[in-house]
Amino acid sequence: MFIGRYYHHLEDKGRISLPKTFREQVTDWIVTRGLDGGLFVFPKAEYQQQLQQIAASTFTKQSHRDFVRLLTNEAREVQADSQGRVQLPEYLIEFAHLVKQVVIVGSYSWIEIWDQDRYHQYLEQVEPRAEAIAESVSPL
Repeated sequence: MFIGRYYHHLEDKGRISLPKTFREQVTDWIVTRGLDGGLFVFPKAEYQQQLQQIAASTFTKQSHRDFVRLLTNEAREVQADSQGRVQLPEYLIEFAHLVKQVVIVGSYSWIEIWDQDRYHQYLEQVEPRAEAIAESVSPL
């Protein structure tokens, strides 16, 4: 389980250090474009499980095909080096507008990497609606 918020910086070569609590759990990751402005970083096994669930849907719907493409076409497998850093592809750095200061957040079964300013702008939009969002979520 991945929880919490961590502030880091993007190195000049496109490397980022994952929080120790995250990298102690997983060594093989899949990084891909996320939703809402950041990147998704899945443990490889979780990524495969998510794709299997999506694949169970019909491929005849364009929105289904589009979503699969969004998650897979720009995905890259990465491994943390001895210092806990992963190399982010340049095209994903550009997609997420990562400059220097980043936020790495745990989102239960995956982590997200955001540009710090964009993440805080996102929170400013979401926080005033927290109660309404909570009420709209259906229990399992």
